[in-house]
Amino acid sequence: MSLADLFDYSDYGRLLGLVLNSVVACAILGIVGGLIGVFVIQRDMAFAVHGISELSFAGAAAALLIGVDVLLGSIVGSVIAAAIIGVLGARARDRNSIVGVLMPFGLGLGILFLSLYQGRSANKFGLLTGQVVAVGDDQLWWLVGVAAVVFAVLLVVWRPLAFDSLDPEAAAARGVPARRLSLVFMLLLGLMVAVAVQIIGALLVLALLVTPAAAATRVTHSATLVPILSMAFGLVSALGGILIAVGSTLPVSPFITTISFAIWLVCRDVGRTRDIRRFRRAAEAHALEAA
Repeated sequence: MSLADLFDYSDYGRLLGLVLNSVVACAILGIVGGLIGVFVIQRDMAFAVHGISELSFAGAAAALLIGVDVLLGSIVGSVIAAAIIGVLGARARDRNSIVGVLMPFGLGLGILFLSLYQGRSANKFGLLTGQVVAVGDDQLWWLVGVAAVVFAVLLVVWRPLAFDSLDPEAAAARGVPARRLSLVFMLLLGLMVAVAVQIIGALLVLALLVTPAAAATRVTHSATLVPILSMAFGLVSALGGILIAVGSTLPVSPFITTISFAIWLVCRDVGRTRDIRRFRRAAEAHALEAA
């Protein structure tokens, strides 16, 4: 199979018009996913994202089986997983063990429901790898509504949540309601995972909810620049992926994940170079003082 069989941009303008909903969905998901990803990194919850995605996959598969809206099933599964992790996993060690239990359970349920489903095999595959080209008006409005809620609530709780994420002991001493904040954040994360699963699938959801923020923290520690860069990286990854995939016969998820990973590699190299230069300058200054 040649590249010409995989990529054809001869009628790109018309194809782009047909997937306008998908482009808007990717842009929204990239921005809001990048924003909430900042707290995923700060609170060391990348593993939890994967755990939530597995139950989101199970909920979507159950919805597909019984013939109801797949996005609704995905949201129900995500919220249940997020609530369980938020209530029972206050400590990191407890949280990781709970996620480790939920992941195979959710994946097993999802595989069971898909094996019972007698419809199109493309629908089964899409739950794992994403089905962004099939975003309809109803799904787009769901995404817009969920993203708007997540964005608004994050802005409201930003300061206490950031305080609790960076210094939980000091936050507790100052009376910050850490347990309630943790539960609120988990529910927001569950909602974002649910809509992300519709775009890039349950297996690759980390690419938009973790990697952009991880890349941003490699190049700066600024409380202002990290969320801005994370949103920018998420937007570039999601939009870049869909714009390339429009003229391809391949799923969109490999393009999104590849761009996201490439950004992380560049940021890692930039951060590493910066740290080496700082170390050399500090060593030279120390040598001058000793002399």
